[in-house]
Amino acid sequence: MEYQNQTENRAFQEMLQAAVKRLQNRSGEDLAAKSGAVFHSSRNVLEVLSFYETIEIQLPEFRINSNMNEWHYLTLLHYLDMADGTEGSQKLITFGNLKDGLIRGTKFDRTAEQRLEKLLQDKDPEKIQKACKNLGAEFTETKADLCAVFPVLPRYPVTLKIWFADEEFPVSGKIFLQDHADHYLSVEDAVTVGEILLQKLSEAFSSL
Repeated sequence: MEYQNQTENRAFQEMLQAAVKRLQNRSGEDLAAKSGAVFHSSRNVLEVLSFYETIEIQLPEFRINSNMNEWHYLTLLHYLDMADGTEGSQKLITFGNLKDGLIRGTKFDRTAEQRLEKLLQDKDPEKIQKACKNLGAEFTETKADLCAVFPVLPRYPVTLKIWFADEEFPVSGKIFLQDHADHYLSVEDAVTVGEILLQKLSEAFSSL
């Protein structure tokens, strides 16, 4: 398999094999229709946009053409498996608001806020905006000072709201999902997506 940091972690390998096995019973057309991916029947390839990169997934093995992080890869497979085509209302929710998110999701909400405060401190607004843009984000107007929407998966955008530091408060940030997120990933995978975003943001700042 072509993903980074390959481990001998048996649990991970079992999850990966189970995900591929479930998907192999599905047609490329069906997976594309429900997930927002593009299916190229002539090559038997699914094309999925994730952040700034177009990932090609070769069926029926579900191999990818990318050196993406192994957990990102597994989450992508779970997304294809769970996707049911539900449209979002653009309403934003926290991870704690996810189905079964009361403990794991709420914990991640707190962790993400703490990590964002450390990650964003001493970064000027222009640098923050550039790092988000380099990850494929689009910006929308909200009450936050900066609102970046990341195309993590075709029907799974993740929104980052940032309030810049002032005389009273340090810089702060919160991560949100859309209210249809439960139709595409479990809370465990949602948290993985949040972790991936934080890691990619850290890497984006380092490369500026």
